[in-house]
Amino acid sequence: MPISVQIGGEDYLRFLPEIVLSIFGIAITLMEALASPQKKRPSGALALVGIAIAFAANLWAYTDGGVAFQNMIIIDGYGTFFRALVLVVGVLCILPSMSYLDREGAQKGEYYALILFSLVGQCILATANDLIMVFIGLEISSIATYILAGFLRDDRRNNESALKYFLLGSFATAFLLYGIAWIYGLVGSTNLEEIRRILSQSAPVSPIAGLAAALMFVGFGFKVSVAPFQIWAPDVYQGAPAPVSAFLSAGPKAAAFAIFFRVFMISFRPINEHWIWLVWGCALATMIIGNFGALVQTNVKRLLGYSSIAHAGYVLIALTASSQVGVAAAMFYLASYALMNIGAFIVVSHIAARNERYVKIEDLAGLSRREPATAALLAVFVFSLIGVPLTGGFFAKFYVFQAALNSHLVWLTVLGLINSAIAAYYYLKIVVAIYMHEPGTATTELPPPSTGVRVAIWASALGTLFLGIFPGTLLSFVSYSATALR
Repeated sequence: MPISVQIGGEDYLRFLPEIVLSIFGIAITLMEALASPQKKRPSGALALVGIAIAFAANLWAYTDGGVAFQNMIIIDGYGTFFRALVLVVGVLCILPSMSYLDREGAQKGEYYALILFSLVGQCILATANDLIMVFIGLEISSIATYILAGFLRDDRRNNESALKYFLLGSFATAFLLYGIAWIYGLVGSTNLEEIRRILSQSAPVSPIAGLAAALMFVGFGFKVSVAPFQIWAPDVYQGAPAPVSAFLSAGPKAAAFAIFFRVFMISFRPINEHWIWLVWGCALATMIIGNFGALVQTNVKRLLGYSSIAHAGYVLIALTASSQVGVAAAMFYLASYALMNIGAFIVVSHIAARNERYVKIEDLAGLSRREPATAALLAVFVFSLIGVPLTGGFFAKFYVFQAALNSHLVWLTVLGLINSAIAAYYYLKIVVAIYMHEPGTATTELPPPSTGVRVAIWASALGTLFLGIFPGTLLSFVSYSATALR
């Protein structure tokens, strides 16, 4: 008997941001292929226009929220927030990429098309309500980022970065897919809410459900770089082009955390007591590995790679809290982290020069004398990463630890605070270099930043300060949106 599938206009409306991004990505690819090689193509500007339209479409879709495509996509405040976040990340990474690619002699439209296609996958992840859509979104995002990591084909560091990312990423995806197969075999459905309903009615819970959750945890754990699946992050961040490293540290990570929370807080909530201690241990191990690994780094990109591991540990604390307050805290944290980390990577990209020759902490020496404004903004990002008051990073950590205390996770909170204090040491090495050391070759030869770099750095800094001074504006929305995961 044929299956009747009805798709109406509201389905396309709720999926409109992904459609817009796909159209612009295809258009940029065709323009690159058909235009004369001598003609300069406005691919970066076209990508920004596409993201702006997709952002407006995201807000429009939210006004008519609901499910789409036979309940495989759900448009709620939670998904809308993460859609908006990854689109903002896309804009902030494209702006400095235009001057970066010019400097490296690699200005190609495929770069911007790949970012748009990666954003398509991330938006699908943010709104997925079915494990099949989770897998599709994850693969669309991942394949594009594998290529982006090795975009400079003549650079051996890029090649190594892309190869490591691809091989380890494929391995982790296999675990995720195997977990999806196990849970489908157990409950006969891939819909997140249906899985929860069937598991909640099962007494006792089958060990297969726990096995499926563990396998899927491996897949998600790799994507968000939590221990013991974090080994790829420092190498990939160091080897990839700096704007791509910024993109990887914020966009795909935010989208992966979005579906990580949705799957475990909805589908696997009935077996909460079986996986919560696994997350507790991974959160602690992630913070320790990230912070202690960063202590000995001299390469700023690699340091930020270990830093991103530590911050993933802080977000896992919110998942361990397993509450709506924890979900809201994680959403606020990921927004703050995206702004401050992208800002730091953009400054590093600006200073690095051609072939990224200057990416060590010592290369930042004397930046305050050459470019006082850039140095001050980098200091803002660093202080926010530490968690200094009046920055977004302060309230991000505050809300995460508050959620943990509300769930009586006292020891995890104490150990998290200790890790935050340890992190201050390696972050402050950057501030010391830019303000207290004599200028070196990197800063004395530093050209003025391009318009795109200036806009991206200032936008990231203003966003970081806004979330630190007026956190209530975003917090009220994420608190409301977190109810979607109850």
